[in-house]
Amino acid sequence: MVGLPSEESSDSTHRVDSDDDGSNNNDISNNDDQRVYFVPFRWWKDAQDSTSSESDSKKGILYTATPGTSYAGPMKLINNIFNSDLAFNLRKEEESPLHNGENGEVGVSGRDYALVPGEMWLQALKWHSDAKVAAKGGKSFSAAEDDMADVYPLHLRLSIPRETNSLAVKISKKDNSVELFRRACKIFSIDSEQLRIWDFSGQTALYFVNERDRFLKDSQRQSDQEILLELQVYGLSDSMKCREGRKDEMLGHPANCSSGAPVLSNGCNGTANSNFGSTNASIFCGRSGEAGSLGLTGLQNLGNTCFMNSAIQCLAHTPKVVDYFLGDYTREINPDNPLGMKGEIASAFGDLLRKLWAPGATPVAPRTFKSKLARFASQFSGFNQHDSQELLAFLLDGLHEDLNRVKSKPYVEMKDSEGRQDEEVADEYWQNHIARNDSIIVDVCQGQYKSTLVCPQCKKVSVTFDPFMYLSLPLPSTTSRTMTVTVISTDGTFQPSPFTITVPKSGKLEDLIQALSVACSLGADETLLVAEIYNHRIIRYLEELSDSLSLIRDDDMLVAYRLNKDIEKAPLVVFMHQQMEEQYMLGKRTSSWKTFGIPLVARLSNVFTGSDIHGLYLKLLNSFQTQAEDVLEDHDTSESTAIEDISLKEHDASSPISIGIEKPPDVNGGSALSEAELQLYITDDKGIVKESQILMAEAIPAAGMSRRLHVLVPWPEKYVKQYDTQLLGSLPQVFKSCFFAKRPQESVSLYKCLQAFLMEEPLGPEDMWYCPRCKEHRQASKKLDLWRLPEIVVIHLKRFSYNRFLKNKLETYVDFPIDNLDLSNYIGSRNGELSNRYMLYAVSNHYGSMGGGHYTAFVHHGGGQWYEFDDSHVFPIGLEKIKTSAAYLLFYRRVVE
Repeated sequence: MVGLPSEESSDSTHRVDSDDDGSNNNDISNNDDQRVYFVPFRWWKDAQDSTSSESDSKKGILYTATPGTSYAGPMKLINNIFNSDLAFNLRKEEESPLHNGENGEVGVSGRDYALVPGEMWLQALKWHSDAKVAAKGGKSFSAAEDDMADVYPLHLRLSIPRETNSLAVKISKKDNSVELFRRACKIFSIDSEQLRIWDFSGQTALYFVNERDRFLKDSQRQSDQEILLELQVYGLSDSMKCREGRKDEMLGHPANCSSGAPVLSNGCNGTANSNFGSTNASIFCGRSGEAGSLGLTGLQNLGNTCFMNSAIQCLAHTPKVVDYFLGDYTREINPDNPLGMKGEIASAFGDLLRKLWAPGATPVAPRTFKSKLARFASQFSGFNQHDSQELLAFLLDGLHEDLNRVKSKPYVEMKDSEGRQDEEVADEYWQNHIARNDSIIVDVCQGQYKSTLVCPQCKKVSVTFDPFMYLSLPLPSTTSRTMTVTVISTDGTFQPSPFTITVPKSGKLEDLIQALSVACSLGADETLLVAEIYNHRIIRYLEELSDSLSLIRDDDMLVAYRLNKDIEKAPLVVFMHQQMEEQYMLGKRTSSWKTFGIPLVARLSNVFTGSDIHGLYLKLLNSFQTQAEDVLEDHDTSESTAIEDISLKEHDASSPISIGIEKPPDVNGGSALSEAELQLYITDDKGIVKESQILMAEAIPAAGMSRRLHVLVPWPEKYVKQYDTQLLGSLPQVFKSCFFAKRPQESVSLYKCLQAFLMEEPLGPEDMWYCPRCKEHRQASKKLDLWRLPEIVVIHLKRFSYNRFLKNKLETYVDFPIDNLDLSNYIGSRNGELSNRYMLYAVSNHYGSMGGGHYTAFVHHGGGQWYEFDDSHVFPIGLEKIKTSAAYLLFYRRVVE
């Protein structure tokens, strides 16, 4: 990048050419390369750390990407054919973390890039090439053709918004080809991880100086004047399947290791590593046409499709499924099956699998498969994150129906066991099943379990044998849970007090109330009403003792109101508070009422008029009164007890409630404050609507004598100052995790999960069983046993829980076998012909929380080598990294003995 626009130029758009003569010289041996290269930061830093001393290290200017004024949301521009521009800003940071002495690694995330001059790029390229040659043994640096194949130009338009310290960047289809624009959208996506760019070329600083001088000379110039900049992008083409920032992790090096080598095809580092063996590494790093690299092809992320990519990679590496779809599977497509999808899902999946296993394949964009999926399963339409297990369940069922060899399903009547031998009944159920269901999915993935139901009344026993495609195993809790709840009195006798208690993680609300009752020394005549507070309102009451504590999240805020048992049936009154707040908008000061504090609750016992409501509210506020020394300065505390004398003024029946607030006498014997008016209103449960005033001498409206009465209390400013509103508003979360501390890692074996799945338990109230003997629905006990195991066992670890209030994820570490999952002790049928031992060959992982997160897959790919499939990135990993708390779906294949 040379020849920044001269001061004499009057064009609104200036062009910065690649070379002085406008040519695109691809000779990388030319040390006079004046172009600017856009490269992965970590790739450049590895070479820089090894070839330069700290004093020689060139300092760069750090920019952080932020959305531009025309930014259209989470990268909607990628697939938006009607929009031809990608816009964002590069904010100049005051201090670069590369040089400010911070600990921690820079550039590891894969979202850090560098702008370097041609000479510096050439030096880094030579260092990486020499490292590769030294590892393999070969001739000296000569990589002109291979390396330049990975360089492509990208045109950007730069401008400097007036009075900012940022660069406005615009990438347009008018300046770039469709393919290069697509790549730019992928590189400069700013809706996920933070995007940072270090400029070591000095060109952006020069541009700032030139534009500043131009502005001083011509104050009338347009603030959006642009220059056209051409960058040479290197190391970011689709063939580079791994992120440079993860290179060390792939090969087991420390994060700050500087002995890396360039990333080759399929994301493999050029240096053979002893952790994996030179044979496997050389096969993986070989040309894409070699047999060893077949199947090591990534899937492009089309926008939150990592859940789909993870499940597909696991299924696409299932041995017999691969052989089937690489063969002539189309002859078994059943387009006339009314339960199928006209064979379209099977055809789309088969085409996709063949692309993944094609020689020389580059990352595949599964657009056709995604569109077919959305057509037949609308829940997967759009680009929201979904559950890989739900996708897998739908896909297996869809493939089965599309490939069902049974063209006309016979009617089959299921019979009860009626005392017959289990073997006879099981075989009958299985034959009936395959008479209607016969496909490659049934052959490989379907097994059978025994289900036993016992009526609690007549002891009727019902035994059935049902097919399964996967096993959904619960994660039994191994630890307790710490929870913090704030206890509040309903008579104003003491201030709110937070109590931290320990309860079983799988416990119920009854366990929480019992532990809290002990902690707060609850009286025998008292009870606790637990409620969740959000935005200064009660959003739900926790009253069902059998409710699971999993309904309560760590970031919830809970209170427990101490109520008297003697008046337990009396209706509740809930007081919500408001105060006047001032805001400045567009230079103008405005005032409005804002809700604050914790709602106060009491029972409406012997309360009949507005005056009674008034007295009850004042009683609740007693514990929030401020001390006298907080109100008066230099006043003798022995003469003032900090008790406000609140007296009632006489009212007629039509007057609203009014409270006279007398300030304690000041040191000079001054008079009391003038009377301030406090009005009470009937409102809704959200405290939004002021329905009517509660008048002093009038009876409470009939609606208020129902289960709950909600009252809104706007506080005059002078009234606010005499109460501790901060105490009234402080409320801790159920569990506040420390930024640096982590909870102890929970651990449970896969066998424990299997035992919990097979354990006898009563059916829930919503799953009542109709007893044919009692002729009524009963809450029967249910017991499951494995009976017939399939060739492939898919295990779903139930990490996610859903209910109407929340979604939750369990981060429990499950210790699962890799080489020898022995199910002999859990199988009911003693079929000696087939092995009950299994070997792990794939894992679908979920990282992060319920709100988003990211899916990847681990796959065993011959020769004892494991690989990670992270969307389009594929790279080898060590065996020790397979077991993590992110494991979500486990794929096992039968071991032939």
